[in-house]
Amino acid sequence: MNQKNVIFSNMRKAAGLAVQLLFPLRCPVCDEIVTPFGEKICLPCMRKLRYVASPRCLRCGKGLEDGEKEYCHDCSRRMHYFVRGRALYEYGSVAPSLYRFKYENRREYADFFGEELAAYLGDFIRETGAAGLIPVPIHRSRLRKRGYNQAELLAKALGRYTGLPVYAKLVKRVKNTAPLKLLNPQERQNNLKKAFHIVGNDVKLMEKLSSVVLVDDIYTTGSTVDEMASVLLETGVEKVYFVTLACGRGV
Repeated sequence: MNQKNVIFSNMRKAAGLAVQLLFPLRCPVCDEIVTPFGEKICLPCMRKLRYVASPRCLRCGKGLEDGEKEYCHDCSRRMHYFVRGRALYEYGSVAPSLYRFKYENRREYADFFGEELAAYLGDFIRETGAAGLIPVPIHRSRLRKRGYNQAELLAKALGRYTGLPVYAKLVKRVKNTAPLKLLNPQERQNNLKKAFHIVGNDVKLMEKLSSVVLVDDIYTTGSTVDEMASVLLETGVEKVYFVTLACGRGV
């Protein structure tokens, strides 16, 4: 890192600490004011986070359970449009945090989660050769109600730590789908048909984005990622990967 970058980095850190003095960060695990000052998470809370460990599914990255070999139960019985994916945490250890991040305006969690993704899944992201990150979009009605898209905040934080550009406006959600947690796998697929649309027709951009990484908060069966991947593949993208904060088991 050259001297100019070092100075800029130090200035950014100083500015961040000044902001924390005025607006103390809340811990993404316990939701209390972070201690000690200057950290992004309470140090004892770090031990409560459970990372997805090996052995992992070779396709979606979920931790394999007894009886599962190279692929998890979901991936062994269905075709995916994405190449591979990885999740950072086991869902149970971050479920309350993800709920607050998604529905209770805890936007400040994004920076910590983005840094964690870069630290633990950075090698995987670099191995994909991706030219950019694409957050999973939400429908405009939900965006108006919530005020933000947690996947976009996450992608932008991850982009800052990896240096990859974020294309938040490339894919639009044109169908206000029902909550996937209420549906079985087949219903999820039907629910998501024609839910996404590529905005614009920039041929040069699509040629540049021969490989991309989708970013979302949770991966369960892959229905959302698959539907987005299929749309991107139709427009010239060659390989689609994904990263998510957490993964849960399919139905």
